[in-house]
Amino acid sequence: MFFNDKPKPNKNRIWLFIIVLLLIVSANPILAASSPDEGTIGVFLRSDIIPQPSYNRMTPERVELGKKLFFDPRLSGSNWISCATCHNPALGWSDGLKTAIGVNMEVLERSTPTILNTAYLIRQFWDGRAKTMEEQALGPIESKVEMDQDLDELIVELKAVPEYVKLFNEAYPQDGVSKAAIAKAISSFERSIVSTDSAFDRWLKGSPSTMSKSAIRGFDVFRGKARCVVCHSGFNFVDNGFHNIGLPGNKDEGRYKIKPVKVLKGAFKTPTLRDVALTAPYMHNGEFDTLEQVIEHYNSGGVENLGNLDPNIKPLKLTKKEKMDLLDFLLSLTGDTRPITVPVLPTNH
Repeated sequence: MFFNDKPKPNKNRIWLFIIVLLLIVSANPILAASSPDEGTIGVFLRSDIIPQPSYNRMTPERVELGKKLFFDPRLSGSNWISCATCHNPALGWSDGLKTAIGVNMEVLERSTPTILNTAYLIRQFWDGRAKTMEEQALGPIESKVEMDQDLDELIVELKAVPEYVKLFNEAYPQDGVSKAAIAKAISSFERSIVSTDSAFDRWLKGSPSTMSKSAIRGFDVFRGKARCVVCHSGFNFVDNGFHNIGLPGNKDEGRYKIKPVKVLKGAFKTPTLRDVALTAPYMHNGEFDTLEQVIEHYNSGGVENLGNLDPNIKPLKLTKKEKMDLLDFLLSLTGDTRPITVPVLPTNH
């Protein structure tokens, strides 16, 4: 044997090395997880820019005033219901109830939507009746079944609190203690409630280990076979539209009461899927307690109600594995916990 002779490679050893390598990769989520393409990143990457109108730019003073008002039960006629009573930060900024509870413990017809990322919506409330967050902010306060507060009386109450007068003058010197300033301040605080980075966001930004293989497959189901992306699109997973999704037994005409067009009968606003694991029950009437039930509903194709089932609602024929993967993807949309402190409210002294 000459010194420059090279030993012939052992094919069995080569194949054994390849098999071992594949096993290592499949067992390691960092190596196994696929990366999103640039198009996906562009569509779904969470925005850090909060939309705000020119007449109500967010400032620390305005957000802080809005926060105090948001947690203050003086904004209700009974002085025991605050905005935070229904929009509880510990419950995904909702209330965990099937439908909301209002004045005199009256059970209302619709569930409490989260205020998370409402800054990015072009219409407010389940039926979209408010065009701005400022308009939305005053709606529940004046509602006879929600907070039942006379705004003129509220202004008198707030003016009797020296600290509030000071805070209003610092935040809105041209408005002072007024209806306009109350609406602007609460809206400024609500605009500050935005989603934080989730496992899905970190995956988009190039950290493959944050998403399980199941969740990545679920994202493919979400965009593909399940067709969820038809309505839940973009980084906030909304289309700013209204749809009748075929909820069993639904009699609420929804958007149709605001805009009487046949295609809107029984239609409700598409909610965000950000932090969706924290905001059960689901749908405008709290029909479903779990995300598994939500997936089963869409998989079934819904039922005809009010003669106007959205044409996009059709049986999906998802397999058990596809439904599990889809659930894992939805769970990956829960952001990091952002601590929030309940403010000390101003007193009359």
